[in-house]
Amino acid sequence: MNYHEQLRQDTQQAEAWLRECFSDRDPHADLYDAMRYSLLAGGKRLRPVLLLETCRMCGGDVEGALPFACAVEMLHTYSLIHDDLPAMDNDDLRRGRPTNHKVYGEATAILAGDALLTAAFETMLEHGGPFPPERVVAAAACLGKAAGARGMVGGQALDMAGEGHALSLSDVEELQRLKTGALIAAAVEMGCILAGGGEEERAAVRRYAQKLGLAFQIRDDMLDVEGDEQTLGKPIGSDAENEKTTFVTLKGLERCQGLVEELTAEAQQALAPFGEASGFLCWLAGELVARKN
Repeated sequence: MNYHEQLRQDTQQAEAWLRECFSDRDPHADLYDAMRYSLLAGGKRLRPVLLLETCRMCGGDVEGALPFACAVEMLHTYSLIHDDLPAMDNDDLRRGRPTNHKVYGEATAILAGDALLTAAFETMLEHGGPFPPERVVAAAACLGKAAGARGMVGGQALDMAGEGHALSLSDVEELQRLKTGALIAAAVEMGCILAGGGEEERAAVRRYAQKLGLAFQIRDDMLDVEGDEQTLGKPIGSDAENEKTTFVTLKGLERCQGLVEELTAEAQQALAPFGEASGFLCWLAGELVARKN
């Protein structure tokens, strides 16, 4: 199987699993509809793929890891719903469709995000059966740390505080490490944990993810300047409109492209200890260099 086919298969498996979630609706039809509206809105499913393929690289049970991969996507989706709210980034479009609060109202959007956050941990604990309990707990703890004040939420707080202020390069790097990088790093480390990887393996995949996450964010900043709104599925120029300091404002587009390529090479090198088993993850890092969305 070639890497493109492997990516397609991973994405389809995650998509199919997510489509089965929250389909019973219960008595809270509007809430469940709002959750599924954003959860099933498409996207690259990058974090689930990273978790599954890291688990595969480390010799783990990829099928058993699928609920954990989808839990990460639930948590990521909650963050997008909340980021789009008027009190945060105040965005009207996400992935080419009206944002959650534009369709369901702010209150339901907030609750949908809350529900997806808690469902992520419920999913891991309920479907962790194929793995030893200590691995399930370690994976859940890894995601919890990455999602909270020491990770993604802390990064969003820095992002909001930085609007209208000139930030240094180290400020922007720290913001990225928390807001975007923490969840990407958690996805790969969770895959390693579930496969029974030791500290050396976990450190190696974290290095990969840290470099990949930084390259991913720099490319995002570039796309907000030079991207196509229809391809992106959201308005471009929002960073400048919100007076945010980005890698582009600090380094310029040409240098940013160079940084993306350098960081990608460093990410690939971090996986050298895994030998040929790292082929897919190295290929994926390379594919993200020139992405358009």
